[in-house]
Amino acid sequence: MASEQLGVLWVGCGSVSRGWMPAVEKMPDVRVLGLVDLRREAAEALAQKHNLRDVPIFTNVASGLAATKPQAVFDLTVPSAHRQVTLAALAAGCHVLGEKPLSDALASAREMVAAAKATGKTYAVIQNRRYDPNIVGLRRMLQSGVIGPVEEVHADFYIGAHFGGFRDEMDDVLLVDMAIHTFDAARYISGADPVAVYCHSFNPKHSWYKGHASAVAVFEMSDGIVFSYRGSWCAEGLNTTWESDWRIIGAKGSVRWDGAKDVRAQAIKPDGKPGFRSEMVDVPVAPATLDHAGHAGVIREFVDCVRTGRRPQTICEDNIKSLAMVLAAVESRKTGRRIKVEW
Repeated sequence: MASEQLGVLWVGCGSVSRGWMPAVEKMPDVRVLGLVDLRREAAEALAQKHNLRDVPIFTNVASGLAATKPQAVFDLTVPSAHRQVTLAALAAGCHVLGEKPLSDALASAREMVAAAKATGKTYAVIQNRRYDPNIVGLRRMLQSGVIGPVEEVHADFYIGAHFGGFRDEMDDVLLVDMAIHTFDAARYISGADPVAVYCHSFNPKHSWYKGHASAVAVFEMSDGIVFSYRGSWCAEGLNTTWESDWRIIGAKGSVRWDGAKDVRAQAIKPDGKPGFRSEMVDVPVAPATLDHAGHAGVIREFVDCVRTGRRPQTICEDNIKSLAMVLAAVESRKTGRRIKVEW
């Protein structure tokens, strides 16, 4: 029934739509009421590709909001535009689901979070890794306590990514454009919040990026957990998955996960004999069974939460912590100092 559909204004019709639109097309209870893009041709191309020819097109958010009166806004714009789009949507009484990162600056992110709280509307951020069956299964195993309390989390990300375009010109391309996925995943896996960070980033001589494409960061997390990150977007060969390569160490065992389906866990054998090395037993780690994964998982939960009043797990007041990790890492690399992570 049309009356049961969530009416959505789609803002930003560029390449990011490739991750969102296939998921939305499979949700009959979501209806795109209008498309907004500064470049009208981008909106027209999206409408043509996804059979939205009868959907009106706008070149600014205000016009789209006034004409379509949506219940929600999907913000797929560049980070620097998130503040404008989100504040306008919230002021118009709309819920918002936005592309990551929440913003390009902590001050604007705080303003957006405060506006969502003041209006009572749901504002969540796309963090699709949290809806990967493998990481959900891993988190559940860790929560069972079979390897004891988590004490160390280590992640490696190495992909030689030849994007071309704006990324080649960014100052901190790895930290700002990609690392938030791994940082947010580390929070999700450990259940811990960031406390402080020391980060060193650099640009290898062979790099095709203008800014720093490689970084090493060490985060102090709550509960005394340490999270380390090593990454590069100009590493040719032996690339990791996009989800990073992980080692998680608990008081009673360890887990290795390649970010895909290769996961191995061991725990101390309860009745093992004492020795130089503890006797270990393999621990099964099964992927979770999810009705919706990836982008579809985030969008589905957002829509359901709008209807029920529940809080999605990527709600803005939680997701700002992952953004704060990125911005603190950038400040650390600029100053060469340990930086407290604040949000």
